[in-house]
Amino acid sequence: MAVSELYSKSARVWLPDPEEVWRSAELTRAFTPGDQVLSLRLEDGSVLEHRIDLKSNRLPPLRNPNLLVGENDLTALSYLHEPAVLHNLKVRFTDSKLIYTYCGIVLVAINPYSSLPIYEADIIHAYSGQTLGDMDPHIFAVAEEAYKNMARDERNQSVIVSGESGAGKTVSAKYVMRYFATVSRSSVQANVEDKVLASNPIMEAIGNAKTTRNDNSSRFGKYIEIGFDKKNRIIGAMMKTYLLEKSRVVFQPLGERNYHILYQLCASSHLPEFKDFKLSCADDYLCTNQGQCLAIEGVDDAADMTETRRALTLLGFSDSDQMSLFRILAAILHFSNVEVKAQSADSSSITPDQHHLAMFCELMGVAYQDMAYWLCHRKLRTATETFVKTLSKVSAVNGRDALAKHIYAKLFGWIVDSINRTLKFAATRRCFIGILDIYGFETFDVNSFEQFCINYANEKLQQQFNLHVFKLEQEEYMKEEIPWSLIDFSDNEPCIRLIEARMGVLDLLDEECRMPKGSDDTWVQKLYTTLLKQNVHFDKPRLSNTAFIIHHFADKVEYQCDGFLEKNKDTVNEEHINVLKMSKVKPVSYFSVFSMECSLKTDTNSTSSTSKRCRQGPASKVHKKTVGLQFRQSLTLLMDMLNATTPHYVRCIKPNDQKAPFTLEPMRTVQQLRSCGVLETIRISAAGYPSRWTYQEFFKRYGVLVRQKDVQTNFNQTCKTALEKLIEDRDKYQFGRTKIFFRAGQVAYLEDLRSEKLRLACVSIQKTLRCWLARKKYLRMRRSAVVLQKHVRAQQACRFVRLLRWTNAAVVIQKNVRMWAGRRAYQRERSAAVTIQGCFRSYKARQSYYKLLYEQKTVVIQSWVRGWLARKRHQRYLAAVVLLQSCVRRLGARRELKRLRAEARSVEHFKKLNVGMENKIMQLQRRIDQQVRSVSSTDAHPRPRHSLGLYCFVFVVAESQAALETNRQLEKELLEERAHYQSLLSEHLQLEERHGDLQDKMNRSMYYGPVGQTKERTCESYFRGGSQRQELESENKRLKQDLGSLRKSLTDDSGPLAPPKPGSMPYNVLLEQLDCSNEELEMRKEEVLLLRSHMVRQTAFKHKVGGLHTLNEDGELWLAYEGLKETNRVLEGLLQDQGRAHQQEVQEVRRELLGVKEESGRQQQLLAQSLLLPKEAQVEACLQHEITRLANENLVGGPQRLPTCARRQSTVSQIGIPVNITRKEKVFQGMLEYKEGDESMLLKNLVVDLTPRSVAVSSLPWLPAYIIFMCIRYADHINDEERVSTLLNSTIISIKGVIKRRGKDFETVSFWLANAGRFLHCLRQYSGDEDFTKHNTPRQNEHCLTNFELSGYQQVFGDLVIQIYQQLIKCTQDQLLPLIVAGMLEHETAQGVLGSMPASQRKRGASVAEEADAVTVETILQQLSLFHGAMRQHDMDQELVRQAVRQLFHFICAVTLNHLLLRKDMCSWGKGLQIRYKAWQLEEWLMEKELSDCGAKEALEPLVQAAQLLQINKKTPADAQAICAMCSALTAPQIVKVLNLYTPVIEFEERVSPTFIATIQDLLRDRSEPTTLMMDVKSVFPISIPFVPSLVVMDAIQIPASLHLGFLTRV
Repeated sequence: MAVSELYSKSARVWLPDPEEVWRSAELTRAFTPGDQVLSLRLEDGSVLEHRIDLKSNRLPPLRNPNLLVGENDLTALSYLHEPAVLHNLKVRFTDSKLIYTYCGIVLVAINPYSSLPIYEADIIHAYSGQTLGDMDPHIFAVAEEAYKNMARDERNQSVIVSGESGAGKTVSAKYVMRYFATVSRSSVQANVEDKVLASNPIMEAIGNAKTTRNDNSSRFGKYIEIGFDKKNRIIGAMMKTYLLEKSRVVFQPLGERNYHILYQLCASSHLPEFKDFKLSCADDYLCTNQGQCLAIEGVDDAADMTETRRALTLLGFSDSDQMSLFRILAAILHFSNVEVKAQSADSSSITPDQHHLAMFCELMGVAYQDMAYWLCHRKLRTATETFVKTLSKVSAVNGRDALAKHIYAKLFGWIVDSINRTLKFAATRRCFIGILDIYGFETFDVNSFEQFCINYANEKLQQQFNLHVFKLEQEEYMKEEIPWSLIDFSDNEPCIRLIEARMGVLDLLDEECRMPKGSDDTWVQKLYTTLLKQNVHFDKPRLSNTAFIIHHFADKVEYQCDGFLEKNKDTVNEEHINVLKMSKVKPVSYFSVFSMECSLKTDTNSTSSTSKRCRQGPASKVHKKTVGLQFRQSLTLLMDMLNATTPHYVRCIKPNDQKAPFTLEPMRTVQQLRSCGVLETIRISAAGYPSRWTYQEFFKRYGVLVRQKDVQTNFNQTCKTALEKLIEDRDKYQFGRTKIFFRAGQVAYLEDLRSEKLRLACVSIQKTLRCWLARKKYLRMRRSAVVLQKHVRAQQACRFVRLLRWTNAAVVIQKNVRMWAGRRAYQRERSAAVTIQGCFRSYKARQSYYKLLYEQKTVVIQSWVRGWLARKRHQRYLAAVVLLQSCVRRLGARRELKRLRAEARSVEHFKKLNVGMENKIMQLQRRIDQQVRSVSSTDAHPRPRHSLGLYCFVFVVAESQAALETNRQLEKELLEERAHYQSLLSEHLQLEERHGDLQDKMNRSMYYGPVGQTKERTCESYFRGGSQRQELESENKRLKQDLGSLRKSLTDDSGPLAPPKPGSMPYNVLLEQLDCSNEELEMRKEEVLLLRSHMVRQTAFKHKVGGLHTLNEDGELWLAYEGLKETNRVLEGLLQDQGRAHQQEVQEVRRELLGVKEESGRQQQLLAQSLLLPKEAQVEACLQHEITRLANENLVGGPQRLPTCARRQSTVSQIGIPVNITRKEKVFQGMLEYKEGDESMLLKNLVVDLTPRSVAVSSLPWLPAYIIFMCIRYADHINDEERVSTLLNSTIISIKGVIKRRGKDFETVSFWLANAGRFLHCLRQYSGDEDFTKHNTPRQNEHCLTNFELSGYQQVFGDLVIQIYQQLIKCTQDQLLPLIVAGMLEHETAQGVLGSMPASQRKRGASVAEEADAVTVETILQQLSLFHGAMRQHDMDQELVRQAVRQLFHFICAVTLNHLLLRKDMCSWGKGLQIRYKAWQLEEWLMEKELSDCGAKEALEPLVQAAQLLQINKKTPADAQAICAMCSALTAPQIVKVLNLYTPVIEFEERVSPTFIATIQDLLRDRSEPTTLMMDVKSVFPISIPFVPSLVVMDAIQIPASLHLGFLTRV
């Protein structure tokens, strides 16, 4: 692409202007090669013809597209030249209120002359850990880059801050030091960071002064080395100073002031400690009133004095040292007012009553006469003699001023040395970061020796800067494997050689100083002679012979030679120093000694012999180092140190001389840009390939220019193919390994192509949209016409239908009227006929009814009479038969009852049998004991390998089998007796049934007899049945009593027949007999039930006697049915009981089987162990084991353990329910008993060594809290105050220790937050306070503390919960912090043409992560879900969960909003849309987790409103009103900041006008709210811990074995 193609119609260019330096114009006609003029139209609308220089053929520089205006990095501009740089800085500074801008490796800082809220601690933390270029330019970003490089590369760094007076160098250096002090804490107890920062007010007080350009101008250069240890913490600092402006102590130009400390001392002269100095206001002293500027607007000297004294105290200056310091400063003030009177042309004198000289001598501790004498005299020494010479008034005044400057300079050095001693490195220094705050290039109307030295230093720094920039540029090209061509840059080496080379300016100056009669005039003549024709950088003014010109890299400067020699010599009268030696004031004596030592230092070229001669006597001649030589040597050391470090550059710019806020004067700014090297950096970058894009970023920005068929999976190849088609000239770009390099202007060309592509797309969209709108309008009109037609036709149809309805209605009315009249006549006739017929028919019916009634009554009378006669006869017969049957049956029943009673009394026979069996069992037991004793006493008989216990077991089994056989015989006899008894019982039932039948017959036969007689008989039979039932029940009670006595005799250990031990075979046999007796009892119960069923039938029969006349067969069936139902219920109960007994048997058999297996295993293990022992030991081991086994069986098994076979036989043989003996459970009180001293073990297992994952998920929540509280309850129960306090304090210490060690583990912190909160709730719930106990159950109220009131510990544990909660928030914030900016701001959820701005040059230098590894808002939501899941898993209180979520959402909002306010590239319409979408996703997450009402949504409101602010219209006053009403959660500075940072990402958007921002500021001025810019990231909402009672009862808690708390016992 040819250059002429860029100068097309409507292209914008820059034209030189004498006032604005550069102004913009637009081409009204395209430029063609050969044209001599350009047709331009200026911004004010005027037309201009610009003539082109035919010799150079230079065209005006092109203007960058509006999209690139306001870039963070000047090197990212497409066109790199002076007007582009100036315009970009102007837009950022005046419109966007941004004072920092990158220019390659240089940070350009423009002094705003206004206080900005961009240096708070929140800003420091926001930039900490960020890569340079990720956020908007800032001094903190440069400091972070230096700190990070030092920590990563272990290489020393340096931050070089330069600029002219008033540009803000001191403030910038101060902020760099503050940043290091904030991000790095010292490793010693003394706060080194505060001391380093405290040196700033001291050095500003003694080294800064007000000048015409700056109210706080540094009149010296300083280099501060801040040392760091291996952990990158500050361990100390060291300060070096350069070229203090001593002449300011005795002279100040008009409108300037002396050093601040002198005015501060005068403003504080009223203090009691300063009364002895006898000071007054600053206007009374010559050294402070020459500039006629005694105060600075907005500065309180007295308050600054307080701050200075505080800093001196912090840096270790004692009160005596401070008073000595202020004493010397007061002496300088008095010394400046000393008046010298001229006695003649060559002599002068001082009057004896000089008050100020007397005060000076008093304060300095010297003799008045000596000082007054030597101020007016001078001692001269020759080779043979010494004589005193008087001085003229001018010489005496110069001597006075030289002594004052000397004292102040030495005081300055003493303070610096004292500060360095205080800040000395406390440990081994690994690396350091140096901060160089040095004067910038200066040129005034009158330039003297100080400006010469300053500009010389800037020449050296500019040379170092050029070499460093050139080196970095070369490294970048080599890293990307791009062919490197040598770039020409302006080297200032000739100018430096002019100054410092042999026979240069400084060398000639030193030579002239060594001449006895050297003067400024002779020195300047030597310069003309030596350098004028030999060096092009040296020149002579036309109209002056006492000045010379040097062409510096920034500008040419004319220096006046007056005073050069005197300032270079820096001589002080030796007698003045001798007078000071006699002072008793410590600093003064230090100054004199130090001065003499310095004066005795010889030149570097002096030989050792010369040194020896110097020591021989006062006549020895020594050469003192000149100021120029000292400065050159110190500057050489400084440059060596800077070259050994990695430099970082900060160039401070002074925008105007009026100190107007945010006002930029183009002429002053361009001068400083040229002098500070910014434009040189631009020129070096523009000479190569200044614009650099990664392949991915290029495709993301200019992918719209690539055809779909050219898109490949490889970004690199796609970009190469696209560029070959877009830019034909191959030299305009280069492909590197990771980046594409473009020549100047190519990015602007691509932006034009992209804008044109988007414009055509917009036109196509507009065309389609307009077509759609027109068609929509046509269809809407057509539908309207159709609707109108439909309604008209409908109206006509309605009218026609109405006419038809009226006609039809008239016909219907006529028809109905005629019908009504005819029907009425017919109904009258019909009614009359019906009435006549009804009367006749009713008469005939009554006649028939009377006849039938008479016949029916006759038949009824006959039937009743006949029936009554038949029933009387039948009843007489039936009563006789029933009476006969009942008498016979009663006789048989009485006989059977007597026999059954005899049978029942035969139970004594079974008791006798049992007594015999018990005797046999006792005999067997004694035989077993005898055999055991005989076996244990004889050891000679051979013994099998199995143990003696096995022999005993076999013998007992044999005897038991015999006993079982006998028992079976007894059971057989019992069964036979039982069968016989049941047969008799069945016969008894049959007889009773027959008796009932006979009685029924008798009753029927006696129907016609007296009813009273029948009632008496029925009652008699009822009472007879009742007597039988009572006899059976009494017999049953007697059998139960016998059974109870039998049990008592069996369990009586004191009787002669003591029962066998539980677990033995006789005992089991007795238990079996007991079961048989129980079974017999159950059978008797069954018989009683049968009798009761019979009595029920008798009772039912009794109730039926009253209605014998209705008794028939149906009544008998009902009685039988009721008896069957009673019997079925009894049988069902027996079957259910038998099923339960069977299930219990199966379970017991299984348990016995497991016990047998375990016993077999133990026996095998014991047998294996016994085989390894000697024979005697084997016997003893077997006996011991058998005794242990039998004891365990007796203790554990007890009466409940019966042989399975016996139990099974008993179950089969019995019909009733077996009797089970159950153990009653122990009632616990919800306490855990522990021994004194077990607290450490308890807390070690339960707190220190416990991990949340070790506690089972299914176990009881808050288990550690419950266990500790149960231990507290035990200590309270035993009334042991020491145990309570020890356990509570140890618990607090242990939990704090765990949180301290594992505070970064969210699961651990959330686990202990839940448990600490539950423990606090337990202290409240069981405290006995009615406010808490009303939520308890009665059982929980029984567990309240009784002896101690622990309300004090409730407060302590409440504080512990708050502490853990804060650690939880810190832990979550640390994990979320790396995700928030990337997920909420940087990641583009919906990519498209409305995406973010192209990345800056610095950010493009970093490696771009793959999309798959990008952090998205889903990543943040997943992390939040993990946090929420962990808190819910540990059953944290819901209120604490809600507060934690609210705090996290506030943190997300604060971090996102703070970074948004610090990143200009994120303030666009598209980015606002994406932020709103991501905020909506966070709100959806809240709804999903049912946390919508926890306040988290309100915490996101500032971020949502900031996103809305980016999207809303920002043009009219109505928009301003809407913005102020909408952004209620944003502060006024935040709203203004977002509007200033708003940046269009496409050509069709517009920037926010300054007028609109001013309107917003006017509307927001009345807001009563904080004026902070940044949201407080560390702000924590107040936490509340509401009481949440637990439903868990303490006595129901079980302790898992995994906790290893076996030493605790449940109580």
